[in-house]
This record gives sequence, C-alpha cells and structure tokens, in this order.
Amino acid sequence: MIPFLHFGPLLIPTYGLMIAVAMVAAYYVLRADMARRGIAPKDSSTAEMFIVVPCLVGIAGAKIYHVLETPSELFADPAGQLLSRYGLAWFGGLIGGFAAFVLLARWKKIPLLNAFDAGSAAAALGYGIGRIGCLLSGDGDYGVPTSLPWGMSFPNGLVPTTERVHPTPIYELIAACAIAWLLWRLGARQIRAQRASSVERPGTVFAAYLVLTGVARFLVEFIRINPRSFFGMSNAQAASILSMLAGAALALWIRRGAASS
Repeated sequence: MIPFLHFGPLLIPTYGLMIAVAMVAAYYVLRADMARRGIAPKDSSTAEMFIVVPCLVGIAGAKIYHVLETPSELFADPAGQLLSRYGLAWFGGLIGGFAAFVLLARWKKIPLLNAFDAGSAAAALGYGIGRIGCLLSGDGDYGVPTSLPWGMSFPNGLVPTTERVHPTPIYELIAACAIAWLLWRLGARQIRAQRASSVERPGTVFAAYLVLTGVARFLVEFIRINPRSFFGMSNAQAASILSMLAGAALALWIRRGAASS
C-alpha cells in the first residue's frame, strides 16, 4: 500500500488525496442533479458550496468523534490527538456533514427534502471513492483474514498486516457506485413524475439513500475488524440500523402523505 506520495520534500497522504477526488466527483454529480431539478444552474457556485462546506465540517466532526471515543488518550495528549493526520470516525463525519448540509439548505431557502434528494447520489459516490483512500493508506479499515483469491495484505499500511484479508474498501466502492446509479435513476423517475403532475413527493430518493447505504455498511461490518460494542455490533452497525429505520420511516411518511393528497 502507499500511505504517502513523496514529491521531493513534499509528503502527500493518499487518504487526503482520495478525499479530494471524492469531493470533485461528488461535486459534478450534485451540480448535474441540482441543474436537472431546477435548484441551481450548472454555472452557479451552489453545488461547490454544498460540497466543500459539509465535507470540511464532516472531516472535523469525524476527527472530534474519533478522539472522544478514547477520552483517556485525548486527555493524555490533546494536541497530538486532535492534530494527528490519522483517526476519523464515519459516524462523526456523517453528523457534521449532515448538519452543515441542513444549515446551507435553510440559508439558500431550498426545501430540505429537495436538497437531500439532489445530494443523495453524490453522497453515495463520494463515500465510495473516499474509501479507496482507506485502501491505499492501509489504515485498518480492511476486513478479517480470507483465503479468497482477491484477498490483500497491507504490510506497509498505517495499520500493517501480513495476512491476506478482505479488501472491504473495494467492496464498499462497488456497492456505493451501484447505489449512486440506482439513486440517479430513481431521481430521474421522480423528476418525470413531478413534471407530469403525478403524485411523487420529495424525499423518496433520500429515503432510498438512507436505507441502501445503511444496508451496505451494516453488511460489510460483519467482515471488518472494527471492535464490537452494542449487542455484538460495531458502532457503525448501530448507526446503520438507525439510518435504515430513518429511511423506512421517511418512505412511510411520504407514502401516507401521497395517499391522503
């Protein structure tokens, strides 16, 4: 694995590089989705704002959540823990990025469910690409040992292992690309129905995003090395269940609202 790229005295973390690539890819998807929905034209800076601000806030949230998971280490070396280039928690990033997205939507006076629908495919794709940063850096997000032919070892990773293990970031990239494609298609159907004055309320794409990403993350955690906490589940699995329940509840609320209208 290649945790860092060396350009003379310049040291570039591959994880950070892939986060940047993920932001660019998500930007183009979000810009196209906002344009086809009539939220913002492609030549506006709206999509850029909705990518950059939530991503930066999400990274800060991921770092804060990570250090709060081990308070003893934080109190022992607060500056070192907070300024370290390593250690980001997915759930903390989700909370921070989601909160920033909501505030931006309110500031721009975009209905929340419309904004969430537009951002769902972009979020799914960006997450998958970002996971390749975990693969390149070998940061410990890999899976349990496996004898499958595509198993990989990470002898030079940030969290090294010489055993062949499940390359779970690749699994998540494949799942994320499939989810992003499904959400894009679902969004196209939603827009056609809305333009034809059919009953198609906002929020259906976002509800699908919550359910599908929750299922994907819940399943991959069974072969990941993350520690277990809640009833034998990892923190990410507990968060995934909440995501699936929220998506199902939103879909039910939308369906009931459509039936009563």
